[in-house]
Amino acid sequence: MAIRVAVAGAAGKMGCRIIHLVAAQGDLALSGALERAGHPALGADAGQNAGAGPLKVALTADENSLAGDVLVSFAVPEASAAHARLAAEKGMAAVIGTTGLSEAQRKVIAEAARKVPVVFSPNMSVGVNVAFRLIEEAARLLGDAYDVEVLEAHHNQKVDAPSGTAVRMGEIIARALGRGYPKDAVFHREGQTGKRPPKAIGMQTLRGGDVAGEHTVYFFGMGERVEITHRASSRDNFAAGAIRAVRWVVKQRPGLYGMAEVLGL
Repeated sequence: MAIRVAVAGAAGKMGCRIIHLVAAQGDLALSGALERAGHPALGADAGQNAGAGPLKVALTADENSLAGDVLVSFAVPEASAAHARLAAEKGMAAVIGTTGLSEAQRKVIAEAARKVPVVFSPNMSVGVNVAFRLIEEAARLLGDAYDVEVLEAHHNQKVDAPSGTAVRMGEIIARALGRGYPKDAVFHREGQTGKRPPKAIGMQTLRGGDVAGEHTVYFFGMGERVEITHRASSRDNFAAGAIRAVRWVVKQRPGLYGMAEVLGL
């Protein structure tokens, strides 16, 4: 029996890519397509709107009509927090890939995870999550003898900075080195800054064009440096990771999970 997948933010760029992949899988079926009130695409066939062909599921703003086994949300932070609460109310598992959430919004998701299984990750890419593990090992092995800087680049429509992926990298590095994030993070340098604090974790941001996402962690040593880079050439890798999370989360007990658990890392 097919896993019934409802998509929130279904007319957005990520929502459309997820609908594309759901439609292409034999074991998944689109069961709902939620969008904000007033969206111009409301009422349209969600599959047609996403370029996946007709799926006989209309884009709707009616949360009460939503049904399925899993709710997938790549929306703005306040909406994704509400989607987590909605999933818990309906007894649906949830997969949330939104970034830039506040502590209060994260608490809403954590509360929902007490009732239903939730996969919440700032980046659903398989490659990025492998990079997280590599960064952790590099930080642990290189230690305090190396200065650490994180550089991320995204398209000019991204509204949060640093990216959720870069923040996660900063958190991983801080934990591996016995530091604090954001306490030891340096987000801005200008003028007479003085020498680099030895425990600093630099966090630098670039925005422009249509960059899907690039992240590099630099470990600067004396006479050498180590770089770990992930470059996304399209959004499809994020959507593919979300599909893996969908298949995994429906088999889990209530709880808050990340992509590390999904991928067995």
